[in-house]
Amino acid sequence: MVSRITTFAFDGIEARPVDVQVQLLGGQPHFSIVGLPDKTVAESRERVRAAFSSIGLALPPKRIIVNLAPADLPKEGSHYDLAIALALLVSINAVPSDALERMAAIGELSLDGHLQPTYGALPAAIGAEAMGLSLICPELSGAEAAWGGGNVIAIESLMAFINHCAGRLQLKPPEAGNTKALPPPPDLRDVKGQEGAKRALEIAAAGGHNLVFCGPPGSGKSMLATRLPGLLPDLSPKELLEISQIQSIAGLLERGELSRRRPYRAPHHSASMAALVGGGARARPGEVSLAHHGVLFLDELPEFPGIMEQTHQIW
Repeated sequence: MVSRITTFAFDGIEARPVDVQVQLLGGQPHFSIVGLPDKTVAESRERVRAAFSSIGLALPPKRIIVNLAPADLPKEGSHYDLAIALALLVSINAVPSDALERMAAIGELSLDGHLQPTYGALPAAIGAEAMGLSLICPELSGAEAAWGGGNVIAIESLMAFINHCAGRLQLKPPEAGNTKALPPPPDLRDVKGQEGAKRALEIAAAGGHNLVFCGPPGSGKSMLATRLPGLLPDLSPKELLEISQIQSIAGLLERGELSRRRPYRAPHHSASMAALVGGGARARPGEVSLAHHGVLFLDELPEFPGIMEQTHQIW
């Protein structure tokens, strides 16, 4: 019998469904994960093995095959642990075979069977809700996942899920995190004079335009730029969800708290191109993406790598 559950791979902020399939076969005991996993995913077998041992379960002395389909989609990250462990629980009859019907799961396992918070809980919850699935996630990520609007089951450990399936524990849906209460941003009324520059700020804020400040040091360029977010309206619900998904992938949401204030990012000019535009071995959003629907302030613009070369090409 093949046990199945859905999890997600993240392509940007899009949660792409991954079918986790677990089968027990005869032969020499072996635990293998196939489906183009990276090193982190391949190490899931050791975390799952240790977590099962900690809660008093032993893996059967059989050949355990875990397939992550589609097999041609690269899988990376530790959030596959929970889905693999839950499918294994069904395979060894530790939970009923119908326990994972219409379920998806993300989460990283500790060696003692507890779950660690994981990035991407909000996009995963939105993806699960779009597919008509319930999402099982770590308890510490429940407040974030609850913003997705679907049915969320937040568990503290594997044993909590086993007790839930056996009727010994009733898990309540988590509540969405609070909206962050932030101090007011710098106000434009604090600026004395600079009427032309203030008018330019107001026009840029009203029309969503780009703005370049030129002037000698100490003339107030940075002071004016830091007051641009104070001219912008609060985020709409759609914009808030878009920005929060980016922050979730980047691991910037704390305790599931969202902010209705538009983001303001001011990277240093020594930041690498990958830090600015995103990417890397494990692709993460860069400063440009994190400033989505907000303000990206590039102080000392000519000092940024590649900016002047690209500007000369445009000119």
